[in-house]
Amino acid sequence: MKKLVAYITTGFPDLNFTEDAALALKEAGVDTLELGIPFSDPVADGPIIEKANLQSLKNGFVIDDLLEVSSKIAKEIDTLWMGYFNPFYKRGIDRFIQEAQDRGISGFIIPDLPHEESRFYKQLFKDNNLALIDFVAPTDSRARVHTILQNAQKFIYLVAYTGITGSGKEEDLSRVIGDIRSVSDTDIFIGFGVNEKTAKEKAKGVDGVIVGSAFVEILLDPNRSNSQKIEKIQTLARNIKEQINE
Repeated sequence: MKKLVAYITTGFPDLNFTEDAALALKEAGVDTLELGIPFSDPVADGPIIEKANLQSLKNGFVIDDLLEVSSKIAKEIDTLWMGYFNPFYKRGIDRFIQEAQDRGISGFIIPDLPHEESRFYKQLFKDNNLALIDFVAPTDSRARVHTILQNAQKFIYLVAYTGITGSGKEEDLSRVIGDIRSVSDTDIFIGFGVNEKTAKEKAKGVDGVIVGSAFVEILLDPNRSNSQKIEKIQTLARNIKEQINE
């Protein structure tokens, strides 16, 4: 069965809601949760996730909030911390790793950490039973794919197109998927532009999908109550999970 990874922003609209949303997504069939760490300059993300990031920071988000929420949800749903490198570097990778271990986090997604720099941390993560997710883009050559995926862990994050999340562009991924399969047995999950309309098509040839903006857009809707938002994201998760497994 193909898997569904869902992204939500920690602390948006508040910490209690983040916990409720995470558990509701698990109930709706989400396999892994990307718990987003709010950052002021989320360069890989589009305006939807950026807006949620900025609102969470405006509400006073601090890293201790991430730790608090993670302590409550990671025992219930497989959880990854997704964030940009600056907060990890500032707090200290070693400290973050220990805090992740203490809370049952399974790994990190750091989209602005280039492969060449991630190599310095790969062994550290592996020694602590944590995954550092690798990214592959449709522009990567077969040689580059081979270099990136020598020690791929948990799953490979295939970026559906060059650009930012949520922009809905399309590219032919058959070549890069073939290149990945030729060098790695690790599952391929596709992200960027995956939503209820695109999930079925994008899931072809891969092992799962990563959905962020489609969920966060629901959470940003000022005309829905928190309970309505929970109901809506559950419906979306169920629909996507069903579509990718038809």
